[in-house]
Order: sequence, then C-alpha cells, then structure tokens
Amino acid sequence: MHNNRYTFLFAIGISCITAVILVLTSQTLKPLQEVNIALDKKSSILKSVGIYTTESAEIESIYNSSVTEMVVNSQGEVLEALNADKIQMKNEVKKADAERSLPLYVYNGEDGKYYIVPMYGVGLWGPIWGYVSIQDDFNTVNGSFFDHKGETPGLGAEISEIAFQDQFKGKKMLNDQNNFISVHVVKSSAKVEYGNEHRVDAISGGTITSVGVDEMIANCVEPYYAYFQTLK
Repeated sequence: MHNNRYTFLFAIGISCITAVILVLTSQTLKPLQEVNIALDKKSSILKSVGIYTTESAEIESIYNSSVTEMVVNSQGEVLEALNADKIQMKNEVKKADAERSLPLYVYNGEDGKYYIVPMYGVGLWGPIWGYVSIQDDFNTVNGSFFDHKGETPGLGAEISEIAFQDQFKGKKMLNDQNNFISVHVVKSSAKVEYGNEHRVDAISGGTITSVGVDEMIANCVEPYYAYFQTLK
C-alpha cells in the first residue's frame, strides 16, 4: 500500500515537473519564433519584387531601407492609427470589403517603386497565401509570391515554385477601360473573354488549388484600387 502511494505521488511529481519545463521552454522559445515569423514575412514580401536572399541580416537591411508599411481601406483612405504588422489577412478576408483594414507594403528601390498586396485564400487541403507586387502604373504585375500549408506535392504545391510565379510578371490587372478584372489562373485551353495579359496557366492536376489562387487574387487585390486611384 505504501509503495503504491509512493509510486502515485512520484508520478504526479514527475508530471508536474515536466509540465513546468514545457511551459518554460515554450515561453523561452516564443520570442525566437516570433522573430522567425516576422523574418519569413519580410522575405516573402521581398520575393514578390524579385529579391531572393536567405541571409537574415540582408533581408532585414533591404526591407528596412526599401519598404514602407501602411494600412488603407476600400474607400481609399489611409488608416494611420493602424499597424500593418498587427493585421491578419486571414481575418480580414472574412469581412465585407468595406469593413476590411488593408495592409499595404510600398517598395522603393533602384529598380522601381512597387505596391505589394498581401493575399490569403483556400486551396484544396488548407490555406494558401502570398503577395503580388504591382508597378506604379497600378496595372502591371511586377512579380508574385505564393505559398501553402498542405497542398499536394507535384500538383497544387506547385504554386510555391518560381516557374508558376514567374507567369504573373507583366500581366495586367485592369482592362482597356481601366476597370479591375484581375489576373486569372485558367487552363491553357480554356475559352475566356479576356486576353493573354489577364491570364496565366493553371497547374496541371491542381485544378482546385488553381481556382483558389484565382479567387484569392481577385478577392484580395480589388479592394486596394480605391486607394490606388488617389495616387494617379
């Protein structure tokens, strides 16, 4: 009886100690995790303008010297009281356009000035996200970056490959009447009413993910155009 009680108390003690260690470890690692998340975000934004580097110090240096963060809304107003870093696109896309706070990243470098829009959507197996950089004519796509949580390798996961992303370079967001029609991800054989400057090839075997990217771009980019109009 005594041995059973001792074993029981010993097990409880070990469990408590383990729990404390896990909590302390989590709290210790959390700041480092937050730094890594922020660095990955900056790296992704820079990739959308064609800057690829894995050096943390270089990412920080280029970003801090070249990128300005701001928040706007779909009425074309700048929301100066808000911090772009604090806004989660996965939450904003659930709201009506008029209720969204829209983070915007403005890159100003030797190669040009680009307006970078963050995006968030849904693929086949989970969330997809990315950034699209638009030239200062507010029409021409300069570059893009896409990523995913769990799309199928060799199929939907191809959105994270440079070969897919490079298709967007030079594509147009507006038609000849300056109306927003987006850049669409469609099968090469698809018959559509818009020209090649408004389309890229969908991923073979990744139809649902391709549709997700198509819808994500339209849903996330269009609300920014009220603000872009104020800059023309």
